[in-house]
Amino acid sequence: MGHLVRCISEDGTLLIMACDTTDIVQRAYEIHLTSKVCTAALGRLLTAAAMMGSMLKGKKDSLTLKINGGGPAGSVVAVADSSCHVKGYVVDGKIELPLNGKGKLDVGGAVGRNGFLTIIKDLGLNEPYVGQVPIVSGEIAEDITSYFASSEQTPTVCGLGVLVAQDKSVIKAGGFLIQLLPSALNDTIDKVEHDIENISSVTEMLTGGMSPYDICKTVLPSFNIEQLDESFPEYKCGCSRERVMQALTAAGKTELLDMANDENTEVKCQFCDSIYNFSSKDILDLLKSSSDTADENDSANTSEQ
Repeated sequence: MGHLVRCISEDGTLLIMACDTTDIVQRAYEIHLTSKVCTAALGRLLTAAAMMGSMLKGKKDSLTLKINGGGPAGSVVAVADSSCHVKGYVVDGKIELPLNGKGKLDVGGAVGRNGFLTIIKDLGLNEPYVGQVPIVSGEIAEDITSYFASSEQTPTVCGLGVLVAQDKSVIKAGGFLIQLLPSALNDTIDKVEHDIENISSVTEMLTGGMSPYDICKTVLPSFNIEQLDESFPEYKCGCSRERVMQALTAAGKTELLDMANDENTEVKCQFCDSIYNFSSKDILDLLKSSSDTADENDSANTSEQ
């Protein structure tokens, strides 16, 4: 389970949050057995999703982050809800790349830099909100910053980090997010820029024993900050056999008939790798159930006319 705190400056000019997502990213690695560079990419996106999920207000609100820049890892996807339950996957999570020119894991090379970061918010309205920005670097933190500036017109600073051991386990993972409020003046911006100019990396701060609240204070030493709340994000997938059955039904009659020709249909969850098996009889039962439901709806519509 992770730890996330949200704070506000005493003068009410900015919000800052920070989180330790080490356990979450380790759990993602254990599920998907990703390479080191893909663990870093997915971990950064999961961390961003956790922080953005904490901003959602409705109990059933959720958001999906998807980044694909044409790199060998393919799409990286993370989903979060307002309870800070997060999950995610990398399309090709096993790819390996040499370290970049700075001797770091080449997340930008794995993700690619010729594509988009897409963020979909399901807020319980008729249509979800979709924001999309061109990828800046593929390193994810800069791309999150660009999204907030372009799609939400909110000046933002984002820091994300994942430290992976030689055995591919996760040593530390976390992030922070600073957002200027409408009351912020040029002086506030100048102080933020000065404060973040020489900060340590997120993983260095976590490795040094800092808590998320410590990180908030360390990142913004020029401000007095007050903690608003805290939450405990966790990697959690809500898949179930019932939900998979609903998805299969939604595939339509033709698809179900094709599946019924096979002795067994295996469905694997992309987020948690759970496997659900359906026999030919199971598929035919689904087909009959969906047909009965359609007949009932037709009958009800006829009666109303």
